[in-house]
Amino acid sequence: MTSSTDNDELKVNAKVVAKDDLPGVPAGTPGRVTLKNGFRWTRYRVEFDNGVGIGSLDRAQLVPRKEYEAQQQAAG
Repeated sequence: MTSSTDNDELKVNAKVVAKDDLPGVPAGTPGRVTLKNGFRWTRYRVEFDNGVGIGSLDRAQLVPRKEYEAQQQAAG
């Protein structure tokens, strides 16, 4: 897994959406960041609304919920 080079780190309790399909979590599933961990590679634990919790997620695998909703509206 490659580390994200973005400096837009997520905060604990941030509302997010899965960008891609993850084990047990289809792309587009909303969730909430419950843990932020790491120094060189920041990774996240997210509890998704479908009841699945996944740890060690890279920032590139998550989209802030507001950003995702704006993308969906723009796509029509």
